[in-house]
Amino acid sequence: MSVTRSYYRGAAGALLVYDITSRETYNALTNWLTDARMLASQNIVIILCGNKKDLDTDREVTFLEASRFAQENELMFLETSALTGENVEEAFVQCARKILNKIESGELDPERMGSGIQYGDAALRQLRSPRRAQAQSTQECGC
Repeated sequence: MSVTRSYYRGAAGALLVYDITSRETYNALTNWLTDARMLASQNIVIILCGNKKDLDTDREVTFLEASRFAQENELMFLETSALTGENVEEAFVQCARKILNKIESGELDPERMGSGIQYGDAALRQLRSPRRAQAQSTQECGC
């Protein structure tokens, strides 16, 4: 478990995925959630995903039960199917959108070490931080 724990460090977002046809995977969610909240960014966005929605007839975890768990733990929740692709992209989009909302509201500072946000290119960093870019261009100007 120590290898997987290292993935949480500094994460801004996480998808907690369980198999709706396996009570055992659902029962493990509390431990995974605890790890995520202890080891990741304090403002981590967590989406609970019940996977294998296409196997509804083999369901061991009801939508209502998982929905309640999500609500009690302040998680966003949706059911997905990796087989059909249903809601898979939506899970990632919701997570990214929520992270962006936290950045825009100031709740998450992408410049802070450990925020879980990394820019791939220095030019993008300037696009995201217009005040910094403006200050730099004023200094370089010499006017």
